Amino acid sequence: MPKASGSRRAAQRRLGMRAFGVAALASVLGLQASALSLGQPDKPIIVRIPQDPPKSELSGLADVLLGSLGLTGVIVVAAVLLGVALAGVMFWVRSRELR
Repeated sequence: MPKASGSRRAAQRRLGMRAFGVAALASVLGLQASALSLGQPDKPIIVRIPQDPPKSELSGLADVLLGSLGLTGVIVVAAVLLGVALAGVMFWVRSRELR
């Protein structure tokens, strides 16, 4: 038990040092105790956050499908353009070899 009371005294000592530090800081800055403690406002401030309308599962699925089709479309167009460019280069190289 003496260990618990010793730790309790140490905790009280630390709290006392913190309180002393706050009081010393306030006196250095020239603040009064009333300026440090702010009173509560007269009226409570109530913030209302409107909720979004619920979405159906189909709208979420449609967004995913359109997004994946869009990405697939970009990949397909890039592949077609690269194929046309490569075919043009091969045609040009082959036509230069025959001469």
